[in-house]
Amino acid sequence: MTQKLTLTLLPETLAICRLPPEVPTPAWASGGDFFSITRTRDELSVVAPEGRVPAAVRREGGFRALKVEGPIPFSAVGILASLLDPLARAGISVLALSTFDTDYLLVKQSDLDRVVAELRATGHRVNDQPA
Repeated sequence: MTQKLTLTLLPETLAICRLPPEVPTPAWASGGDFFSITRTRDELSVVAPEGRVPAAVRREGGFRALKVEGPIPFSAVGILASLLDPLARAGISVLALSTFDTDYLLVKQSDLDRVVAELRATGHRVNDQPA
């Protein structure tokens, strides 16, 4: 049985940025109500409000975030699959981010109406007025 979830649209328009792995975390990366910073041996990846990202930074902009209302226990199985499967079938690209309490789906603003329609069609609840 697929779990039906509630998602809430966050108000910010976000950019996903790629920096070299060895650079220090820039100050602009940790501002705003929603940001994510991940360092690997290959890159420093930053998700930040689009308006905070300097023009010279390599980025893909125009993303919106949908928060899965949680908290979601670590023992829960299939949470992301129940959200990503219908979007994949519809040909919609998604970047998923997970935190201790919940998951976030980052989708292009241009796909947002389709995302909301697909999720609702599969029984999920979407609060698409920014929180």
